[in-house]
Amino acid sequence: MVSELIIDVQPREISIAVIEDKKLVEFQKEAHNISFAVGDIYLGKVKKLMPGLNAAFIDVGYTREAFLHYQDLGANFKRLDAFLKATIAGRTDRADKKKLPSINRFAGLQIINKEGLISEMLVPGAEVLVQVMKEPISTKGPRLTSEISFAGRFLVVIPFGDKVSVSTKIKSGEERVRLKQLIQSIKPKNYSIIVRTSAEGIRVAELDAEIRELVKRWEDNMPKLLKVKPPTLIYEETSRVVALLRDIFDPTFGSIHVNSTKVADEIRDYLSVVSPGHEKIVNVYKGTQPIFDNYALTKQIKSGFGRYVVFKNGAYLIIEHTEAMHVIDVNSGNRSRTSSDQELTAYEVNLAAAEEIARQLRLRDMGGIIVIDFIDMHETDNRQKLYEQMRTFMENDRARHNILQISRIGLMQITRQRVRPVINFNTSEVCPTCLGKGEIRSSILFLDEVERKISEVVSILKIRKFKLYIHPYIAAFIRKGFFSLKWKWKFRYSISLKIIPDQNLGFLQYKFLDVDNNELDMKDDVLYEKTPDTGS
Repeated sequence: MVSELIIDVQPREISIAVIEDKKLVEFQKEAHNISFAVGDIYLGKVKKLMPGLNAAFIDVGYTREAFLHYQDLGANFKRLDAFLKATIAGRTDRADKKKLPSINRFAGLQIINKEGLISEMLVPGAEVLVQVMKEPISTKGPRLTSEISFAGRFLVVIPFGDKVSVSTKIKSGEERVRLKQLIQSIKPKNYSIIVRTSAEGIRVAELDAEIRELVKRWEDNMPKLLKVKPPTLIYEETSRVVALLRDIFDPTFGSIHVNSTKVADEIRDYLSVVSPGHEKIVNVYKGTQPIFDNYALTKQIKSGFGRYVVFKNGAYLIIEHTEAMHVIDVNSGNRSRTSSDQELTAYEVNLAAAEEIARQLRLRDMGGIIVIDFIDMHETDNRQKLYEQMRTFMENDRARHNILQISRIGLMQITRQRVRPVINFNTSEVCPTCLGKGEIRSSILFLDEVERKISEVVSILKIRKFKLYIHPYIAAFIRKGFFSLKWKWKFRYSISLKIIPDQNLGFLQYKFLDVDNNELDMKDDVLYEKTPDTGS
């Protein structure tokens, strides 16, 4: 299986696609201006306690207060709280790194009671150091933890602890013992270490270097507590793309394609630390087509994120998202007419559906409760085989999940870890004839409008070298013929113009970009929003 990463860096957002054998299997998309991301550390303030929930609401600067449950305080909360109070007391002095208390001072404090109360640990108005464990979802604010951790490729470092844990996914008993003894010998005092699955077989030098790097993140960022008041961001991932890449990257990837030289350099720097030798697989895409169009991903995204997903021989899924759960209905479509054996047909359709559903869960990052309504099967053996195959299809899913047996009425329940909102796309397009207005206009007027915009770019913005992104059908018309419209515009306005087809644009939409890929005059990019020029 050939795996590749395709990264699309745009002014407003970053998208990362994982493809296996040219098929899209994972997709991540984040805006540059996103306020909260998993792993970010904040100095927050306790707004109110909720004894009935045994939780507190914390102000970390979000429109809705963040949620901190007692169970998420962490066993070493007393040590962290004492460290924070000692740090706050130092604000009266000159704030410098030397005033930051050592975590070794608080090692003797006891761990908290698992069955304790939130009111015993926090009071309204108190400052608290927290980390985002779940992003804001729907109407809910971020979910927080006070068990601060720094995640790397192979390890997770947790200040104020002193334990070593090894991932249960490492099955070899000999390797588990090796890693535990090795980490015990090199880890700094009063830091807990979690050994991740990817550390299997890794040399001590690489593990030691990562421990030092993760501890340095704590030491470099905590002095900010001496200078700031809540709510304040204390620690943020160095780069959005690196944060996304950290969980997605696998040494088996054959190549990484990215359309930004700056981001490509960031990825190479990251890979030189976590996976030396893999820097060479990073390629900078310099084609004129959008990178997702070039790798045939735009069509896969639009077809894979709709409410209806066709997967094999006319069979299809209907995927519905609600506040409480996700519901997937399996339908045989035209397949039911091809076989007289209903049980066999149901099994074959369900098996193909299970494979597609496993892909959809990864692709949309669906979490929480998922209920699947398979086609009814009467034989117990078939239901058991389908259950076992579903477990096999989801083996490559990194998110924690639990799959329950199929019920007698054909329902399967899956719980899957949810840390960010499910990815949804509007796969429908505005009517290309009337642009949603219900009125038909001649498309020749659209080309007049594009030419007028070209004239404005040249005469008002004084730019003579730029690119025009436009729907592929219109692009083909503009470039049609020996003396095409494109060449007429180039000679008429003395410009250097590239016409680039973009499948993401509507039929009568367009956008201008300069040579540095900055958008030019995009406020009037849709024809129906304009007032026709009457000449007056």
